[in-house]
Amino acid sequence: MRKDTKQKPPKSKQKSQGRQAKLPKHLEHINKMAAGIDVGSKSHFVAVPEGCDEICVREFKSFTADLHELANWLEKCGIETVAMESTGVYWIPLYELLELRGFEVKLVDARHVKNVSGRKTDVLDCQWLQQLHTYGLLSGAFRPNEQVCALRAYLRQRSMLIQEAASHIQHMQKALSQMNVQLHNVISDITGDTGMKIIRAIVGGERDAKLLAKYRNSGCKNPVEIIEKSLEGHYRDEHIFSLKQALALYDFYQAKIKECDIEIEKQLSTFENCLRNEKAEPNVGKRKTRSKCKNTLSFDVTSHLIRISGVDLTAIPGIEASSALKVVSEIGLDLTRWKSSKQFASWLGLCPGNKVSGGKRLGGKSKRTASYAASTLRMAASTLHRSQTALGAFFRRLKNRLGAPKATTAAAHKLAVIIFEMIKNGIEYNETGQDYYEQQYRQRLIKNLSLRAKNLGFELIEAAC
Repeated sequence: MRKDTKQKPPKSKQKSQGRQAKLPKHLEHINKMAAGIDVGSKSHFVAVPEGCDEICVREFKSFTADLHELANWLEKCGIETVAMESTGVYWIPLYELLELRGFEVKLVDARHVKNVSGRKTDVLDCQWLQQLHTYGLLSGAFRPNEQVCALRAYLRQRSMLIQEAASHIQHMQKALSQMNVQLHNVISDITGDTGMKIIRAIVGGERDAKLLAKYRNSGCKNPVEIIEKSLEGHYRDEHIFSLKQALALYDFYQAKIKECDIEIEKQLSTFENCLRNEKAEPNVGKRKTRSKCKNTLSFDVTSHLIRISGVDLTAIPGIEASSALKVVSEIGLDLTRWKSSKQFASWLGLCPGNKVSGGKRLGGKSKRTASYAASTLRMAASTLHRSQTALGAFFRRLKNRLGAPKATTAAAHKLAVIIFEMIKNGIEYNETGQDYYEQQYRQRLIKNLSLRAKNLGFELIEAAC
């Protein structure tokens, strides 16, 4: 009998068949059921993996009914996670809807998802997003919880109203200048007590400079005679009309700002008390009394901040209550998203860059960011130039050596680190003072000079006074 024999494959083929090729980790499919959405103002293009449906890319209008249809199609395809590009404010309704429907939604930075060179269409963009998200190459942007988002929306609306009110202050000043009423040259602020009383009297029909000058506040630096001389002008009807309308619009926005204050206070009252309040309350009486700013909130913000955070953020030099509230509304109170204060400062764009090529440092410019929290901290840092504190001394030293922009970023970095440690760990701020900082800085200089002198074969001896 003849036995049927099969020809054995070569040993090299046997090894290749027994050993399956494995892809590198960065090329493995991490999110197999992932979708990519290219967001637009009129319509959204959605891409799903091949095999989920006959059509892998579909277009949906931006109407609410179409957004629900989009979510239903993703559920039908078995999609678990979605990546979308942050385009204007058009992503917000879709993001909120998909999050409510149970999808894991990642909002990605447009700079991180730039397509390869070539054709650019909405279809290719959504497919590129879906492909990157499948391999796990996209990281979602930070977005606080809904309670903090609502507070953030109120504060951003309030900031917008303040900007609009400021434009109408300029309109009032322009109308006064056209009438050659030099009120802005004799008082520091035309929206102060003296300025507003005089402007309202002018709009009411008063033209006598002596009577108008009597509205001078006792705290005004210039005497009555100077103010009276500045109020002599040509009160033409068309300029009075412009002044009247600008004043009415300014009053309108001031009323809307007060309405925002009411809503902000209501939203703050919904936050739960922090468990660290028992430790923070004894320090409330030690707060420094500060002058009230013109655009400050109309209620006690500091008490609310201490209640919900457990620490007194206003104890930090340069940080007013309104600034602390803006930062909290942008980052929230749960800082576990960031592993350390260094990562938090880097997210804010307050760290120097590290561009290196060929072993050469190309530049240390901080990355561009549109963070409201970073801009608030920079504004707070710029006020430290007259502060007689350790942070003030640090800011002035860097400003003399590096210039104001770099010193402002460095001081804002310190403020970010302090706020992070206070909120996350419940550590109260301890002001060491300007003298202590100068002493520590002097000791560091002496230590460095001693090391340099020792390396050169010299000995550093302090001169007798």
